[in-house]
Amino acid sequence: MRHCINCCIQLLPDEARTQRLGCQGGPHPSHQACPVCKGENKILFRVDSKQMNLLAVLEVRTEGNESWGGFLRFKKGKRCSLVFVLVIMTLVMASYILSGVRQELLIPSPFHYGGFPSSTGVMDGEGPGDPKEHHHQPSVSNLSYVKDYPSIQLIINSITARIAFTSRQRPSLEDLKKQELHMFSVIPSTFLPNSKSPCWYEEFSGRNTTDPYLTNSYVLYSRRFRSTFDVLRKAFWGHLSHAHGKHFRLRCLPHFYIIGQPKCGTTDLYDRLRLHPEVKFSAIKEPHWWTRKRFGIVRLRDGLRDRYPVEDYLDLFDLAAHQIHQGLQASSVKEQNKMNKIIIGEASASTMWDNNAWTFFYENGTDGEPPFLVQDFIRAIQPQAKLIVMLRDPVERLYSDYLYFASSNKSADDFHEKVAEALQLFEGCVLDCSLRACVYNNTLNNAMPVRLQVGLYAVYLLDWLGVFSKEQFLVLRLEDHASNVRATMRRVFQFLDLGPLSEKQEALMTKSPASNTRRPEDRSLGPMWPVTQRILQDFYGPFNAQLAQVLADEAFTWKKT
Repeated sequence: MRHCINCCIQLLPDEARTQRLGCQGGPHPSHQACPVCKGENKILFRVDSKQMNLLAVLEVRTEGNESWGGFLRFKKGKRCSLVFVLVIMTLVMASYILSGVRQELLIPSPFHYGGFPSSTGVMDGEGPGDPKEHHHQPSVSNLSYVKDYPSIQLIINSITARIAFTSRQRPSLEDLKKQELHMFSVIPSTFLPNSKSPCWYEEFSGRNTTDPYLTNSYVLYSRRFRSTFDVLRKAFWGHLSHAHGKHFRLRCLPHFYIIGQPKCGTTDLYDRLRLHPEVKFSAIKEPHWWTRKRFGIVRLRDGLRDRYPVEDYLDLFDLAAHQIHQGLQASSVKEQNKMNKIIIGEASASTMWDNNAWTFFYENGTDGEPPFLVQDFIRAIQPQAKLIVMLRDPVERLYSDYLYFASSNKSADDFHEKVAEALQLFEGCVLDCSLRACVYNNTLNNAMPVRLQVGLYAVYLLDWLGVFSKEQFLVLRLEDHASNVRATMRRVFQFLDLGPLSEKQEALMTKSPASNTRRPEDRSLGPMWPVTQRILQDFYGPFNAQLAQVLADEAFTWKKT
């Protein structure tokens, strides 16, 4: 039985109907030999003496003034080969773009679909489930392609037949510490008992002329954060504790995390929740430290930078820590009670699902599944963390995601073709790998033209529930939030044990307009085609059913009634 150590894409003939992506490692129980690892049509190179696939890091480049363990150390022959391949790919793609002929694409798609407009999602400037709002005329060229729906249905049936929700083996604390020695050396195992957020005092050895944020990577790599840190600098020196001739600063981690999902209303929830006087968020809304910055990822296409140390992440909670410190040092009981009610939150919408960096830093796990996930590390350092998840009909989420992130040529036709291509790629993976291996497959995620995997909520939530208890989660639906903001916010307040608001405060929080709604230029593009919607409903249906079963709530099936 052969092991698929590297992930590669093999170009198959049209009748094969798909591209197959091999697992990151491990044999598949139903195959004697992995069809993608025969040594044909794959491009491999080495990263720190380990073979890596080209597509996983195709867009990664090095910076002249950065170092990361000799990243992209090619021999001259391999370097030339890679340049040659990139040139050929560029020419082929340019030919395809200029000619406008779909069949000339390097990876051909035999499917052409279309259909009629459908309704788009809530909280993006349009009403939920009301197709009467849209008056866009269907494309004449698309009407003849609805008949191809059965062809894609075969792909979806193939995927559905291979869905298996299996449990994963949690890594030991010792193994986690080996991966993040520095983080575990900085964060203590116990926290101050009289603070709701996990906080502790740490000695600060700098002088009063020292810039405490001089080396913070968030400042170094992003100009838009510099004004934020100017505020932090001004407040820093007035909030140190002094004892035995030494200076001490209060360090804190979040009490709760809004972990996902993107384009599901997390920004709106964040904007409303931060109006509560007892809630303080990180200085930056989405630090993405656990999923990206911890590994040196700012944008993967820009390459891997130096890894952001945990101290840079902790700096983001300094303003909240200053207020908690003020309460701890207060002489009056009233002031102490006021400040000790403060809780810290963090709202990176990538926390729940994004584990793409694992292929660069961890050895292959069993059957191509990552040996460590983000939640393993969060659970190890703060087992009492509270977790909020905002979800949305994954069909509407995907279209909103496409409209938000696509840079050009956006249309219902283009979205339809990208969905068809992504489904083919996903099927190619599940034919040879486990469901979890495909969901966390960095090569597959980079290759799919739309982020199909982000809507597989059940897979991610089950992996989180394997680490945290169900009582530590609050799972919300965007549709419910859009229809009754007041009820949603009260559920959040109760979950976080927050004090009640005055009528004026509650009115301000609930009546403010929705945040991060669909842009006018995207709204003018209209909805996705009904045939696209039907395809995605068929694909996400089994995953939604599993999610509804886990949460004991049929509303999470998103079935229209």
